[in-house]
Amino acid sequence: MESHLSKAPPETTFQYQDTLPSLPLPSLESSLSKYLNAVRPFASEEEFKSTLDIVKKFQVGVGQELHQKLLQKARTNRNWLEEWWLDAAYLEVRIPSQLNVNFAGPGPYLEHSWPPEEGTQLQRASINTWHTLQYWNLIRTERLHPQKAGKLPLDMDQFRMLFATCKVPGVKKDTIRNYFKTESEGPCPSHVVVMCRGRIFTFDAVCDGQILTPPEILRQLSYVKEYCEGEPEGDGVSALTSEERTRWALTREHLISIDPHNSNILETIQSSLFVIALDETKPYSSPLNYTNITRASLTGDPTVRWGDKSYNSLCFTDGTFGSTCDHAPYDAMVLVSLCWYLDQQIKATEGKWKGSEAVRPVPRPEELVFTVDEKVQSDICHAKQQYMEKAQDMQIVCYAFTGFGKDAIKQKKLHPDTFIQLAKQLAFQRMHKRLGSCYETAMTRKFYHGRTETMRPCTQEAVNWCEAMMDPSCDAESRRKAMMAAFNTHNKLMIDAQEGKGFDRHFLGLYLIAREEGLPTPDLFMDPLYALSGGGGNFVLSSSLVGYTTVLGAVAPMVHHGYGFFYCIREDRIVISISAWNSCRETDAASLFNNFSSSMHEMLHLATTSQL
Repeated sequence: MESHLSKAPPETTFQYQDTLPSLPLPSLESSLSKYLNAVRPFASEEEFKSTLDIVKKFQVGVGQELHQKLLQKARTNRNWLEEWWLDAAYLEVRIPSQLNVNFAGPGPYLEHSWPPEEGTQLQRASINTWHTLQYWNLIRTERLHPQKAGKLPLDMDQFRMLFATCKVPGVKKDTIRNYFKTESEGPCPSHVVVMCRGRIFTFDAVCDGQILTPPEILRQLSYVKEYCEGEPEGDGVSALTSEERTRWALTREHLISIDPHNSNILETIQSSLFVIALDETKPYSSPLNYTNITRASLTGDPTVRWGDKSYNSLCFTDGTFGSTCDHAPYDAMVLVSLCWYLDQQIKATEGKWKGSEAVRPVPRPEELVFTVDEKVQSDICHAKQQYMEKAQDMQIVCYAFTGFGKDAIKQKKLHPDTFIQLAKQLAFQRMHKRLGSCYETAMTRKFYHGRTETMRPCTQEAVNWCEAMMDPSCDAESRRKAMMAAFNTHNKLMIDAQEGKGFDRHFLGLYLIAREEGLPTPDLFMDPLYALSGGGGNFVLSSSLVGYTTVLGAVAPMVHHGYGFFYCIREDRIVISISAWNSCRETDAASLFNNFSSSMHEMLHLATTSQL
């Protein structure tokens, strides 16, 4: 008997884009009052009084005027922040992107199908590449399910930026070139770029409308590898992408002026789906200690990756994987979605290809050889040198905390993310005997083209709780009360931030509109407390929950005396990557991890004993 209920057609990737709400603009009053709460813990009575005065003056004076201008902009734009954020956070920034801004991470496949094993690099790389191409095809045919928060659809626009996208340096400001098109929009590039030993190759990943199979991809990668082994090291032009942005822009202009063919090569790299890096290191890692692979991904050989590419798939000689990505076109959750998909596919097939072994006669990979002169060679040399110095200064630890995970925290009816954020603050304050301004990423993808808002976890309630924990005379009940107050404040602020009701992006808008109108910078942003509490990108602890999957990432600290603190929350463990700068005497990533582990146990104990 046939059912009379016709099945609803499957949801398409971008179907909700037109109906997403616009990004809201909070009221001036609410943003200023949130700001005062955020700076309170960092101020003495005197300092706070002076900041209060500045805020009051701003509210009735120039702030009012700037806010009105913002309101006008928000009325005509579905996302009043979008262009400003892209420019201020990424495209106008002049420091090298590759170590300071890019995010990188380890592939978790070594936990099941692909433990480190010599001689497997190309075989696994071809299977990994094939699954990646399937994901590209899901987006291209709009069959990737739109993500949701509960029943609310989230903005999917950033997924258009994962493939065939590249940042291009400019003398004053970079631009993003995106060549991706869905099937209904028209043809999309289908070639990939392979980098090996300072050389660059390309081949088409599609033949007669069919994605190449793993055996076909293997043949292409083997050709590249064998060719490179018989030749001297290449020029390593890609190292230039790790340079300070204006320098790279000028060298790039020079490259194009030497030989117009160089311009075609750049275009080939920019429009490629992604870069496959055949990296010669063996960053042996394990499920408990991902440090080597995370370090190799974030600070590895600059001649086998294109730092401006939105996705570099790193294939190491020991058969393990990582990635490094330009942060400008999208936030980490896009990459997390891809890597989680890869993880599930590789697990389901036990990392094997079970299809046909037949290999069609496809054209061999073509080497892309830049014409370089002495100036370019000397610029490449300089780029490598400044990169290596900075890379050696980066301290990274990436460990699994296996005491417990999401399950144990949820049993106590506590929010796992808030739990970790509070443990991290207690660890920092114990270790450094002072407060650290703290940033946690909040996602605003409920709104059209929404990306992120800042949630500031160093609340007065969190500080009070840390003090209670460090005060030996304080009893368990008072500590527990203080902890619950800290949890409640944190949870509320996080919900506000996700609803577009934070204040940091609003403040950025007010600051930039003043700049656009040629007005002097308002006192609000010149106040020492503004930077001390993290304003203007001065957060000492820069942190983000990468999600509840097996996928993890790492990013450099925001300030020299700070830490990057990124983590994924799993049922039975928390895997954390912490970055710091070796040249800073007072920070140490390994000590922060140890302190964090102790804090986690203390908190769980506190949540347990007080329930009796």
